[in-house]
Amino acid sequence: MRAAAALLVLLPGLAMGQEGRAVFEARCASCHAMEAGAPPGPGPNLAGLAGRRVGGDQAFGYSPALEAARAEGRTWDSALLERFLSDPDAMFPGLWMGENGLREASDRAAVARFLTGPAAPR
Repeated sequence: MRAAAALLVLLPGLAMGQEGRAVFEARCASCHAMEAGAPPGPGPNLAGLAGRRVGGDQAFGYSPALEAARAEGRTWDSALLERFLSDPDAMFPGLWMGENGLREASDRAAVARFLTGPAAPR
């Protein structure tokens, strides 16, 4: 009985993780790797994003906007990532990523949870 109750608690998070993975693969994976140790592409590797400093992939050359955010000590969490995905250039003017935000709040939440939650790529 306890296992069934635990599964019911975990299922919404697992579903959101799968939804987030699907949105990530459709919209983000062409530029961002998410496997630990994979080289960056046109965008930085996003494995281990939760708690990492903004502009923190040492193998990637960031825009001055993200270098400034790193110097300020800003770190990624789900809330910051959701805001960023809403309008990346508005959050960090001069960002090299361009107009690649996610319009749907549900997509932003799913991707943020996928990249920063307990089952996030490490």
